[in-house]
Amino acid sequence: MKPGVTTTVIIIAVCGACTFLERALPFIIFRGREIPKVIKYLGKVLPMAIMATLIAYCLRGADFKVPVNWMPQIIAALVTAGLHIWKKNAMLSIFLGTACCMVLSHLV
Repeated sequence: MKPGVTTTVIIIAVCGACTFLERALPFIIFRGREIPKVIKYLGKVLPMAIMATLIAYCLRGADFKVPVNWMPQIIAALVTAGLHIWKKNAMLSIFLGTACCMVLSHLV
């Protein structure tokens, strides 16, 4: 059964509110105070941990017995990493890495 328009609007509104609060809450909590060292440390470490987790998640189902099955994912991961090291722009590297993976997956 498909959700109605009202249900869809409510879901989008709740998701939007949660996303907004996620972004705004740290600024509200730490307004006028110094950010604790543990939060600064997590801000440095978590992005790389998340990227490593995403790489493991993306490559977990790769069948390494036949190169055709794993080469698109490895090439796309290398493209993503190379772009990120070169341009230091997460949005660009993720977008183009995903596009590279999709193109290679459909061509091979």
